[in-house]
Amino acid sequence: MRNKKILMVAMAGVIALGSLLAPVGTEKASAANTSSLVAKAKSVLGAPYKWGGTGKGGFDCSGFLNYVFKSQKITLPRTASAMYSKGKPVSRSQLRTGDLVFFKTSSRAAVTHAGMYIGNGKFIHSSSSRGVSISSVNDEYYWGSRYVGAKRIVK
Repeated sequence: MRNKKILMVAMAGVIALGSLLAPVGTEKASAANTSSLVAKAKSVLGAPYKWGGTGKGGFDCSGFLNYVFKSQKITLPRTASAMYSKGKPVSRSQLRTGDLVFFKTSSRAAVTHAGMYIGNGKFIHSSSSRGVSISSVNDEYYWGSRYVGAKRIVK
């Protein structure tokens, strides 16, 4: 009987430890993380654009999003088009802070650019012309007409 109790306690401990150490999946993050994501993203405002860049020395759009989401232990695919295949589709009218927004900026692929929605019609991203910056999702001169869709990664 004593061995059975020890075994049960040990199994409970292993399960608890495993759940603490398991990486957070893209669908399992708490909505409370969104303010931390925005703070992390804004902490590198003005960082330069660098093709293939994933750090403060320079970011491309997907490298920037990976940098931001990794701070909350959320793993994203490396490219904007691969990110678009993840998460739950969200209509433009239902965007929430932390949602990923996607754009088609050239003819080479259906999705070529991504950013993170931060509220009030704005998103933060790393653009080739301005580096890490904030833009309007509905910008009638550029982003609005190139908008492809959005995905919810953080519940």
